[in-house]
Formats: sequence, structure tokens, C-alpha cells
Amino acid sequence: MTEKHIDETSGVSTTGHEWDGIRELNNPLPRWWVWTFYGTIVWALAYTIAYPAWPLISSATTGVLGYSSRVDVKNELAAAEAAKGDYVAAVASKSVDEIIADDNLRTFAIAAGGAAFKVNCVQCHGSGATGSAGYPNLNDDDWLWGGTADALYQTISHGIRFAADGDTRFSEMPAFGEILEPLQVSQVAAYVVSLSATPSDPALAAEGAQVFADNCAACHGENAKGNREFGAPDLTDAIWLYGSTEAEIAAQIRTPKHGAMPAWAARLGDTTVKELTVYVHSLGGGE
Repeated sequence: MTEKHIDETSGVSTTGHEWDGIRELNNPLPRWWVWTFYGTIVWALAYTIAYPAWPLISSATTGVLGYSSRVDVKNELAAAEAAKGDYVAAVASKSVDEIIADDNLRTFAIAAGGAAFKVNCVQCHGSGATGSAGYPNLNDDDWLWGGTADALYQTISHGIRFAADGDTRFSEMPAFGEILEPLQVSQVAAYVVSLSATPSDPALAAEGAQVFADNCAACHGENAKGNREFGAPDLTDAIWLYGSTEAEIAAQIRTPKHGAMPAWAARLGDTTVKELTVYVHSLGGGE
């Protein structure tokens, strides 16, 4: 019988295996660990038999319990659709004012409208609805055609300068570069700037007041506060779609830019338009 070698450092016997002078200590795993390891193997085999597991050519084994996570997800989605069905029906049957007056329905409409906004509106108005050059900020209280729920509903439904919709919002500022003399354009631009800031030449602004009265007051009002009936903006505040400098205002007077927005009712349906209306109205600028 060969005498067992005892490792001098650890005092543990070796297995008798030796590689390049390195001996293997005889430290067997604890029995509880071994049996636990065997148990996990048995559990894994049982699990793959009970549940879908083994891949086949075009599918996988279904398992003896017939469980499917896809079925669970499908059932959960169906339950969610059923749960919101009553809310959707209520939104469809009520006016936007009635929706806003109902706390639960308003909360639902804001959530649904926010989702629709992210899909359809952020491309122009931005993810925070703050707009950009040529696209209005929906968070402020400056509205060309009004910020009430009904006014917003009308605008979203039929769009702005959208030729395919007969009820679209429509306004168009003449190209005054073809009507006024260059000096008159400079004068009225200076006058408009003077309503909210300091013009480059106050003398031009003084002359521009009469040019404004003769050519612009019919739409923008004698006080330049705008007219929602025509979609004419308020010129006395600091909110400008196409720039607020004197040069930018003069350019808009000479050759005005006219934005457009699709008529969303035909694309999204009346219910989604109501949800969008409530969402936009909730941003803080709604009246």
C-alpha cells in the first residue's frame, strides 16, 4: 500500500496526481453542496419538461403544462384594452369641455393625447411642445385663433391652410413689398418693433404709425393686439414665429411666410383629436 503524501503547508493529503511537481490536494466538496448541485440538475430537467424549452426547427417544445408567456401578454393586453374601453367610449361621446370637467376622463385623455402628440406632433412642435422657428410654442398663451378647448379642437381637426379640408383655418398676409415703398416698409417695421422694444430709428417709427393705420390695422387692430377672427397675431408682445429683429420683421412684411398644419381629424379620427386637444390645453397655455 502506497503511503499518502501529506502537503506540508496545509496538512492535507494529496490525491497522488502530480503535474510538473505540483500536487493536487484531496479536498472533496461538502456533501450538502454536491446534493444541491444534483438537485439543480434534476430541477432543470423537470423544468424543461414542464415548460417550453427545447428549440425545434420552426418552434419549440410546448411543455406538459402548456404554459405560454405570449398568451399571458396577450391576455394582459386584452384586459388593458377592455379596461380603457369605457374611457375611450366616453371620450368619443363627450365634448372636449365635458372631458376636461371630468377629473378621471381628463387624466385619461391627457395620457392618451400625450402619446398621440409624441407620434404625430413632435416633429414640428418639439418633444416639449415648445416649438421652434416657424412652429408655435404650445405652452404659452398666445393663440392666433384662440386657446379655448373648442378653438383648439377646431384647429387640430381641420388644420391651418390645409387645402384638402374645406373648414381649415385660413389667413394670408399680403406681400407688402409689392404694395408699399421700401421706405414705408422700414417705417412700419420700426413702428412694430417700437410696440415691444426699441427701434433703430424712432423717427421711422413715428412715420410708420400712419403706414400701419392705413395698411395693417384692418387685420391686426388699431392697437396691434391682433384679431383671432382673421388669425392675425398680436404684435405688441415678445412672441414671434419668424424672428423679432427689425430686419426679420421687415422681411416678413415684404414677403410673408405662411405656415401650414395638417387636418388631423381625417388622419387620426375624432376621438384621438379630442385627446390631443385636452393634452395641448393642459400644457398651460390653454384658456
